[in-house]
Amino acid sequence: MLYPVLRDMNNWLDNDFDDMLNTSWMPRMNVTAPAINVKENDKEYEIELAAPGTTKDDFKVNVDKDGNLTIKMEHKDEKKDENKKEHYLRREFSYSNYEQALTLPEDVEKDKIEAKVNNGVLHITLPRTQKAEKETKRIEVA
Repeated sequence: MLYPVLRDMNNWLDNDFDDMLNTSWMPRMNVTAPAINVKENDKEYEIELAAPGTTKDDFKVNVDKDGNLTIKMEHKDEKKDENKKEHYLRREFSYSNYEQALTLPEDVEKDKIEAKVNNGVLHITLPRTQKAEKETKRIEVA
């Protein structure tokens, strides 16, 4: 399981998501994972996952009680055209399967997360809570 590490109060998101998405430790086989982008602004985080040829029915996005966002994608290309007299000599993209789990920051409003697919890109919007400014409270010393 991946846990975020706070390195710098002003730049935690870059390091946090970089750590979670780092796959350099995995052995490279003849398989590629979808490219993923994570953006932020004052109101929300956005995750973009590139999976050309997919539709909304290929994705399942869940948030568990511990604040982990799970993205699952399964795409099957089962087109068969009996009228054509051609056949594949090599076919590598008839099936793809992907799963990614991310630990969400604490300021995400989990009940307002939205996901949509547009042109083979999954967009997940993670609204941020509006935290009140922290007030300084003076404690009297007795």
